[in-house]
Amino acid sequence: MEVLYGLHPVEEALRAGSRQFDHICFARERHDQRLQRVIDVCREAGVRLRFEPRDHLTKLAKTAGHQGVVAIVRAKAMLELEDLLDGPGPRFLLALDGVEDPQNLGALLRTADGAGADGVILTERRSAPLSPVAIKASAGAAEHVPIARVVNLSRALEQLKEHNLWCVGLDERGTMSYDEFDFTSNCVLVLGREGAGLHDLVRRHCDRLLRIPMAGKVASLNVSAAGAVVLYEAARQRRAAQVQPKTSAPQKKQKGLGSV
Repeated sequence: MEVLYGLHPVEEALRAGSRQFDHICFARERHDQRLQRVIDVCREAGVRLRFEPRDHLTKLAKTAGHQGVVAIVRAKAMLELEDLLDGPGPRFLLALDGVEDPQNLGALLRTADGAGADGVILTERRSAPLSPVAIKASAGAAEHVPIARVVNLSRALEQLKEHNLWCVGLDERGTMSYDEFDFTSNCVLVLGREGAGLHDLVRRHCDRLLRIPMAGKVASLNVSAAGAVVLYEAARQRRAAQVQPKTSAPQKKQKGLGSV
């Protein structure tokens, strides 16, 4: 069993129906409409409720930032890589190459959900776990966006290429601006570690390396901020493609690294 805390994470887990709840604790000292709404959703779902002193919830959550609600749940089941390929239309995935900060992980999950990504790929080692902190930072998006864990990201990218997905990495050494790439095709966006960026082997498995032009003195953005920029550019392109007339001229075929 593991802990979920915070109004949004607990409520979204209840609404998503993807978790098995043991029980949910509510702080006796808090009485307001936001908390009552979560209590009502719990009762509708038939989840056991407990009303405990706030200090007890703080011990359970190991933080005072629980907002008066702590849930005891079974761990979220992870998908297989192949599960992310099922669905209508071109697939758009996000792969994280060793993002270690749970706040960044949560923020990226939240953005991926908001931008309409079809799934997120995480690595099993040297990356932040899907912890209560990351789930809280995702504001509940972690309960909705499909997530797969892989042992080897480079191998996973090769599998995606076999299914005709473009693998595009975000790297400050990239030669193409992020808004020049055609995200309306089947593709996976790969983001690297805080500070160090993409691992060399992962970078070599990318068909394209994109960059975000920087007008100021700082060379790059935080990974969650950079991810948000590119994810929403992809979302913009994909929305525009849905409303284009079918008679529009076909776009020029993209070429990957080493293409002629």
